[in-house]
Amino acid sequence: MVSPLDNAMLNSRRDVALACALSALAGYVDGIGFIHLGGLFVSFMSGNSTRMGVSLADRHWQDAAQALGLIALFVAGAALGSLIVFGRGANRQRYNAQSWVLLAEAMLLAAAAACDALGFPQIAVAAIVLAMGLENAVFQIDGGAGLGLTYVTGALVKAGQLIAAALRGGARWGWMPNLLLWAALVTGSLCGALAYHRLGLAAIWFAAGAALALSAILTQWSRT
Repeated sequence: MVSPLDNAMLNSRRDVALACALSALAGYVDGIGFIHLGGLFVSFMSGNSTRMGVSLADRHWQDAAQALGLIALFVAGAALGSLIVFGRGANRQRYNAQSWVLLAEAMLLAAAAACDALGFPQIAVAAIVLAMGLENAVFQIDGGAGLGLTYVTGALVKAGQLIAAALRGGARWGWMPNLLLWAALVTGSLCGALAYHRLGLAAIWFAAGAALALSAILTQWSRT
């Protein structure tokens, strides 16, 4: 996993703010998905992988298959996001490429909310997982893995390492961006859970709107 301070693209406050906004969006969606799926995740595939292993050990084949299906959809979404980034020339027009990724994410989330409203909750969940996988391509450059925005274990590890570095005379606040990513995801998941309790899966409409707004902001940035 790549942390903000390891990624050359996160070299400004603007980029850190964008990463935190996207982490909050991922937390919001994952909070909704976690409750809706009864303990499975739409963006945290380490958790789903553990659930799959435990289900296999307990011979709960259907639960294991569900977890595997979510993992496969997430990988497909990540691949789709990478194709969009490379197709838009990420290294030449970064903000433009990022805006297209977020536009695709907004469309998938809107499709998910529409499918739920029409009575197709399984298709809705599939679209949500694809969107979460796709989001991780926003900070992808030079064919690398990019920055993981829908999970924060690596950011917490890096925060601890940079705290140790600060105690040894390194950058005093170098750990802060990593901790902000974690806090953003937690805050997003809190808001997602509260929204789901009131609106159910229809709360995904707000996530679609947020992704669309971020896409519009990045389009404006690409022109400046």
